[in-house]
Amino acid sequence: MTDYDVLRVFCGPNGGYGNELGVVREGSVMPERDERQAFAAKVGFSETVFVDDPERGVIDIYTPTLRLPFAGHPCVGTAWLLDVPELVTPAGVVGARQDGEFCWIEARAEWAPPRTLRQYGSAAEVDDLAVPPPGVGAPPTPFGQWGRVYAWAWEDEPAGRIRARAFPGRGDGIDEDEATGAAALLLTDRLGRALNITQGAGSQILTAPQPGGWTEVGGRVRLER
Repeated sequence: MTDYDVLRVFCGPNGGYGNELGVVREGSVMPERDERQAFAAKVGFSETVFVDDPERGVIDIYTPTLRLPFAGHPCVGTAWLLDVPELVTPAGVVGARQDGEFCWIEARAEWAPPRTLRQYGSAAEVDDLAVPPPGVGAPPTPFGQWGRVYAWAWEDEPAGRIRARAFPGRGDGIDEDEATGAAALLLTDRLGRALNITQGAGSQILTAPQPGGWTEVGGRVRLER
């Protein structure tokens, strides 16, 4: 088995929760895409990152079933792990910075895979949702017919506090994402304001619109092993 790090990204205030991420720091040991895809399927995280150039921050991202040009929690986690000022992804160059407790990335909404942003009337409604079947609730995308429903509701609208859950609907064994930076990016772009999102069982995602169509997404990262 190839050596890899396991991180939790977008942890809660007490350091718990967060979405697990696998990072292969030496991507050269597995250069072929089919090898990387098979490895990502074997380890089974919602995303696995292969680092192709740690100094420049060149990365390659995979779910258990497909390659992604950009994803939020892999970029936040890998930026924290490598401590670099930017990451180079197939979608574009992602800015990165450390801010004490939080690691931040700066990206564009058009880089995120499309998904249905579905608003509910209360946080309790979001909490009570059942997992939708795969492929339901989102239009076809260049990456295939994913479900990709991001369910959200205001907890405190004046304060920008949101309750959310994410259902990738890819049929790859990941029924619900504990924390999803790309979806938070899309929601922030739509609402045009800074957000404090509680997702999944207790993960926290912070966002803030930036000039020129950019958005910052930040959170706590912990090294599991």
